[in-house]
Amino acid sequence: MNPRLSAVSPTRREVSKGLASLPLATLLGSSALAQEVAASLEEVSLELASGRVVTGALARPEAGPAPTMLIIHEWWGLNDQIKTMAAEFAKQGYLTLACDLYGGVVATTSADAGYTMGQVKSEEASETLVGWADWLKAHEGSTGKIGTCGWCFGGGWSLNASLATPVDATVIYYGNVAKSAEELSALKGPVLGHFGSKDTYINEEMVSGFKTALAEAGKSAEIYTYNADHAFANPTTARYDEEDAALAWERTTRFLKDNLG
Repeated sequence: MNPRLSAVSPTRREVSKGLASLPLATLLGSSALAQEVAASLEEVSLELASGRVVTGALARPEAGPAPTMLIIHEWWGLNDQIKTMAAEFAKQGYLTLACDLYGGVVATTSADAGYTMGQVKSEEASETLVGWADWLKAHEGSTGKIGTCGWCFGGGWSLNASLATPVDATVIYYGNVAKSAEELSALKGPVLGHFGSKDTYINEEMVSGFKTALAEAGKSAEIYTYNADHAFANPTTARYDEEDAALAWERTTRFLKDNLG
């Protein structure tokens, strides 16, 4: 090894900062780049009241104290792409925890993802999310403000988390939102929802019912429907829609700035 070259080799922190300058879609669309970003996050664990120990990946902003974000993965599990999203939220100025509701399992096929998702117990998932929300709000680097965000499976759990514990902002990307007005009455903060008109899973009927229930509950919400399919914000899928994904992200960052600071 050339010692001169070794002396100027970039550190992981320097590499991470360099990657942060790349467009979000570029990072998410490359497994190698996403892996590099994911490796820069801090692995954390939390023991819940039930005695269960849960884990997550923490991304810290440059300055603090900062508002916080609790983000929830797709049905694939806590993979490098979701950890990259945590890093992106930190880049935006939020102390961000990407939680793991799969106990370390990361699926690589639709069959495995569907099976693992089906094994999630609602009571345990709720306990996990409430535990992490409390942890974030009490963190030394936190202002006490908190938002949630999730995609697909995680989109539904972003809403569930906000119903289970007080949060200041809720972001949902094409998640299950089949809730009644009575259930939504528990919301303490505004909601931002992103949905695709071509989505046959989280379809127009469900989204329309969600908007009606929100109105009946008297809750503040911004609900957007894009001419796109399910998972339109994920560059690793064939259904990715670059323009709509960028617009949804722009709306998300503005919404969080308005409600979390």
